[in-house]
Amino acid sequence: MSELSRADVERVAALARLGLNPDEVGTLQGDLNLILEQWAHLASVDTSSVSPSAQAIVQPMPLRDDTPEASLPVEAALGNAPARVGDFVKVQAILTEEADG
Repeated sequence: MSELSRADVERVAALARLGLNPDEVGTLQGDLNLILEQWAHLASVDTSSVSPSAQAIVQPMPLRDDTPEASLPVEAALGNAPARVGDFVKVQAILTEEADG
């Protein structure tokens, strides 16, 4: 497997708009090459005898009883709201009246 060159790392950094100094490019080059080596090792593992699975361990999801209960009080629900109007959270308008009709 080929390794990432310094130019490869600089190109990816530029695409991601990361400002890396030369030392960081060298460190990142080494780190990324180690990651790619690990992926290559994983790709070489024979998994033909392993059945496909979405989860390694199948466990039932715990469900709570579906019983009616009191909801959170309005003051507690709106306590951290940055702005409010009465019992509602106030947010910035994103539509104009022209867009509605």
